[in-house]
Amino acid sequence: MRFHFDREELCSQPPVGRTCWLLTNGLGGFASASAIFSVTRCDQGLLLAGQSPSRRFGLVHRLSETLETTAGTVFLSSQSFADSTPEEDGYRRLVSFDWDGLPCWQYETGDVTVTRRCAMEHGANAAAAVYTVENRSDGPCSLQVVPVFQFALKGAPPQRPLPIRYMDGVVRCGEMTVYITASGSLTAIPPAWEALYYADDEKDGRTASGVGIRCCAVMMTVPAGETGRLELAFSADPIGRPGGDILRRTQQRQTALLEGSGFRDPVAQELARAADAFLAERARPGGQTILAGFPFFGDWGRDTMISLPGCVLARGQYDTAKSILRTFLAYEKDGLVPNLFPEGGAEPMYNSADAPLLLVNCVWLYYQRTGDGDFVREAWPVMVRIVRAYQAGTRFAIAMDSDGLIRAGQGLDQVTWMDVRVDDILPTPRHGKPVEINAYWYSALRVLARLAPLAGEDGERYDRLAETVRRSFREKFWMEDRGYLRDVLSGTGADEQIRCNQIWAVTMPFTMLSPDQERRVTDTVYEHLYTPFGLRTLSPEDPQFHPFYGGPQRERDMAYHQGTVWPYPLGAWYLAYLKVHGDTPSAAAQVRQMLAPMEAILREGCVGQLPEIYDGGEPGPSKGCFAQAWSVGELLRVYERLQKIEQETTDHAG
Repeated sequence: MRFHFDREELCSQPPVGRTCWLLTNGLGGFASASAIFSVTRCDQGLLLAGQSPSRRFGLVHRLSETLETTAGTVFLSSQSFADSTPEEDGYRRLVSFDWDGLPCWQYETGDVTVTRRCAMEHGANAAAAVYTVENRSDGPCSLQVVPVFQFALKGAPPQRPLPIRYMDGVVRCGEMTVYITASGSLTAIPPAWEALYYADDEKDGRTASGVGIRCCAVMMTVPAGETGRLELAFSADPIGRPGGDILRRTQQRQTALLEGSGFRDPVAQELARAADAFLAERARPGGQTILAGFPFFGDWGRDTMISLPGCVLARGQYDTAKSILRTFLAYEKDGLVPNLFPEGGAEPMYNSADAPLLLVNCVWLYYQRTGDGDFVREAWPVMVRIVRAYQAGTRFAIAMDSDGLIRAGQGLDQVTWMDVRVDDILPTPRHGKPVEINAYWYSALRVLARLAPLAGEDGERYDRLAETVRRSFREKFWMEDRGYLRDVLSGTGADEQIRCNQIWAVTMPFTMLSPDQERRVTDTVYEHLYTPFGLRTLSPEDPQFHPFYGGPQRERDMAYHQGTVWPYPLGAWYLAYLKVHGDTPSAAAQVRQMLAPMEAILREGCVGQLPEIYDGGEPGPSKGCFAQAWSVGELLRVYERLQKIEQETTDHAG
């Protein structure tokens, strides 16, 4: 898809500043800035290099650009500053911003047109900016580009870095280095600091200012009546590749992602391309992984297992799926898999009750598509250890009770996805028996029963236990008079809150409810929690409902799962709707109609991506991570299901 923003939308800085773009390199590194080419967050820039998926360094923070003509000198770049420095106001000359897998800007000033394109090399910490200057005036014009460096570990408090050194296209600061390749004249300039203002960080209650430093400049002069091209490349390693080569290779890759997506719907194709942005290599423990979200998150076990079916399997990336699963299988411990891989030699964190069960689900979904029995046999011992550990009890008070159901969590340990903790406060306490954990548990047992013959074992014992779980679940979670499921069994008032977690009891590969119960759950979730942007995490009728997400960290955390809208559970609701309506063409048509706003949603926030969250009261501008893997993955699964239903209808009619 091509997203076009015209002069009318670009003429006012604050609204456009909310729209941003994202490029990634498959190593955890990324590039991002606003639609007017300003940085509105500390965690943005033209080159954030990925040392690993969760350890990234801000190197090239932004580019300051000026165009000199016979009429005078004007800015093309746009940026707000935290001190008395005047704003760079190039957005006033910005004619258009376009996104088609890559960002492109066009500026007009007098008789000169300047086009800027940015790209990021896949598999390398390298980014490019390529300019075309069409000079129709009767005199020469000059474009000057000044890189502004950050040299800071992503997420570290803004501070002035060590002394900067420039020589022959190489900029060094401490142990960090940037190599510059330029087709224009590259020269040193006196080092100078600037204090930047980050509007989006201030909005989120984060530090609203940061610093950058400049020490070199690139200049290109274009004679009257001619067109010039300036190519810049920045890299953390001496690859020496021109900016034009990086741009061309990135364009080819973006085109291939669309053409190879396997989807016919343009929105689905764009989501498939968006999904690729979250895939990254991990040197330790090795293999591929999925980054949870940009610009804030690394790779987490829970998010990976939720994202994998849509971001990887739905795109036919089966070798990638196997690599990701192997990473987590290799690190199983006490029946748990890592929820977080820390850097260095530290042990992974295992604080997730859902990730191990979802891993079993992902192995099943992988097998259903590939028939890869060898991989099932490889994964089988780990899957058995997971089930046995849940039966006998493992860390974080995760254990099967006498009724076959799983309880989890104790003290300040939050082990479901609603895991926020504010000091000693648990805004969404779910200690006890969470509904989705038990839905995952039942499905995992049925998976093992089905896969056991491939491992040369009898799966009957898993089926017997699953029957016990099914009876207990329907007896203890289902509320016939209300027509929905308890959120948790804890003996507290939280048990009967209407939350989105119950929807997964309808959509797992193996489910426990009757068709009528599944329909009523789907209807209740729609009535209380549905928005076109996502599902609310708590009914607005609940006295604990928070309609607004914002402000300082504490205020945000208190609202995070108390009504805030999340796109990712919306995918499950659409799949549930299709299921309870028999996956009919009419049901598919209804879901298509409900998905109509998706193109506009992809245009807001990070163009071509889906965000983490929205306000729970009146969902408006997106919040949190501007690009979230499980949001993209779960909606992509819906488009895959729609395409299958529609194809089956066509085949039947033919």
